[in-house]
Amino acid sequence: MATNYLERGAAAGVAGGLVYGLFVATVGNAFTAGLETFEHSHGGGGPVVSGLTTTVAGIGGGVLWGLLFGVAVFGMAYFFLEPAIPGSGATKRLALAGAGFLTVSGAPWLVLPPQPPGVEQALGTETRLAWYAGLMTLGALVAVLAGLAYQRTEHRHTAVRLGATALPLALLAVPVALAPANPVHGDVPAALVAAYRWTVVFGQLVLWATIAGVHAWLGDSEPPVTDDLDYPATAD
Repeated sequence: MATNYLERGAAAGVAGGLVYGLFVATVGNAFTAGLETFEHSHGGGGPVVSGLTTTVAGIGGGVLWGLLFGVAVFGMAYFFLEPAIPGSGATKRLALAGAGFLTVSGAPWLVLPPQPPGVEQALGTETRLAWYAGLMTLGALVAVLAGLAYQRTEHRHTAVRLGATALPLALLAVPVALAPANPVHGDVPAALVAAYRWTVVFGQLVLWATIAGVHAWLGDSEPPVTDDLDYPATAD
């Protein structure tokens, strides 16, 4: 049974990773190349790898990320948490994908957003890693609390249910208020930095949504077949 879950998670992860890798190889790499050209025109170094190399690396890296998320989240986590995840069918997968995005990216990026090439951060690497790990833990906790709130308000009005589900998100404001300052500096304009961040966010959403969609298309494991044939009674 667990093997079926892992296989379906891996298949969905490879499909989602391939779509994400193609997005990175086209849109993402083109954006990064433009930033590198901008930095080079302002005294920085030019691109150091070929376009083919970055394309292959982008697609390969996307597939690896998709495989990791597919096996870990839609394979192992789905195997253990499937009865507790709210919704059914595709809705259940999208809920799990939302929890995965919040845990891996959404919560950490509230404090440590992705930075484009040419931007340097004030906080050291160890400090950023520690905060990132803590924010991932908080993101997972918020996702669990939101799921519990959704289930506890199952028979309440829709507005009450949505409000209760969204309430745990308020916890994410705590690290935003307490996080140390992390000023950045570089030659990249603020508008380009913002555009780069939204491009990264969109790519991650595409990754999670594709994995969820493919996983829903693959369906659930077939229930075990029981032998209900009536056998003739044997003579005593």
